[in-house]
Amino acid sequence: MTTLINSKLPEFKVQAYHRDEFKTVTQNDLKGKWSVLFFYPADFTFVCPTELGDMADRYDQFQKLGVEIYSVSTDTHFVHKAWHDASETIKKIKFPMLADPTGVLTHAFGVHIEEAGLSYRGTFLIDPEGKIKLAEVNDNSIGRNASELLRKVQAAQFVASHPNEVCPAKWQPGEQTLKPGLNLVGKI
Repeated sequence: MTTLINSKLPEFKVQAYHRDEFKTVTQNDLKGKWSVLFFYPADFTFVCPTELGDMADRYDQFQKLGVEIYSVSTDTHFVHKAWHDASETIKKIKFPMLADPTGVLTHAFGVHIEEAGLSYRGTFLIDPEGKIKLAEVNDNSIGRNASELLRKVQAAQFVASHPNEVCPAKWQPGEQTLKPGLNLVGKI
């Protein structure tokens, strides 16, 4: 299995439902800022609205960090609108909901389930240069936590601006980081 870490964002062009409008989103929309691609299996399901609701509840915190969230499923943008109109949880969403019915994104990120035409729960953080800095894929029975993703975004942004430091386990903003070197070998 090949990792996507530090690889470049692929070229793509998809439709999206965002703030009561349909629009086109391409890789160029992600350049120059931090972005999260948040893949989920399908609209009108069970775990998916709990995750998307959690992301919607923390969206303002991501925005304060300069991060745009893009949810992605293999549903069409028309289905995203219908789900938005039908679900109180999904009505809270302010971020773009990308439609990937042809699987261009799910294939590019390695989360496409061929036999089902759906996506695994994949989370990808892309830096302003278009490099993938975080890649996680969950089985579809395991929901994700937006608070933990927010912490990982904060850590990625910290190390991007402090290239000689790394963030240890459970690091939170303001806490001690590490400066790798011979003096730390065997002492942690």
